[in-house]
Amino acid sequence: MTEEQIKALLEQLSQGEKSVDEAMQTLRDLPYEDLGHTKVDHHRNLRNGFPEVIYGAGKTPEQIAEIFAAMMQRGNVLVTRASEDAAEAVQAVCPEAEYNPMGRTIVYQPEPVPKRGGKVLVVTAGTSDLPVAEEARVTADILGNETDLVSDVGVAGIHRLFGSLERLREASVIIVVAGMEGALASVVGGMIDRPVIAIPTSVGYGASFEGIAALLGMLTSCAAGITVVNIDNGFGGACAATRINRLA
Repeated sequence: MTEEQIKALLEQLSQGEKSVDEAMQTLRDLPYEDLGHTKVDHHRNLRNGFPEVIYGAGKTPEQIAEIFAAMMQRGNVLVTRASEDAAEAVQAVCPEAEYNPMGRTIVYQPEPVPKRGGKVLVVTAGTSDLPVAEEARVTADILGNETDLVSDVGVAGIHRLFGSLERLREASVIIVVAGMEGALASVVGGMIDRPVIAIPTSVGYGASFEGIAALLGMLTSCAAGITVVNIDNGFGGACAATRINRLA
């Protein structure tokens, strides 16, 4: 539950709109709900400002659907790394859930989160980086950020980036998603006076070592102050950007 939901529940209790038993039923599963295979952390949003998110990889479609059904009773739900089979299982219990095949995300948003000030801009080096970029964009959006996407402006044709400089300068936080050698993060970090979250991707030929080359390139960037998250971690990059944007 969010802080606002708990306050609303207490107000309903104090005004006699809910009985003590009804309030207890609502609070029954705090701080978590045990489904056997999963302990759903309904209290996480109250502790750190982020609701629990379902990481779909490694879970069966049935497990994902059961977790989703437990969480959808309490507000917005996000699933990352979701397969088409998982999306079908979720939509069987929640037809309103939206599947993004590019980002491999499932979103249920009955109550849109008010957008906070400042924009999170996601920038990709190549089209092949879009799955990670979409995971980041969808995550940032459901966490209450205004988002935008600039795709395929990597250093192999750096002039393509210049056409989007105004959009970069208008953003509060920039997420740069790049594979190969990960050079785009350094370029953006050296040109723009905004926080830059760099996400290395596993895109690239053999010596890219499935994203390790991009990760090391971003970690050793000569552009000061770049923050780097793990390989292909669009979700983590969006969470970091959200923490920063909440201060804007």
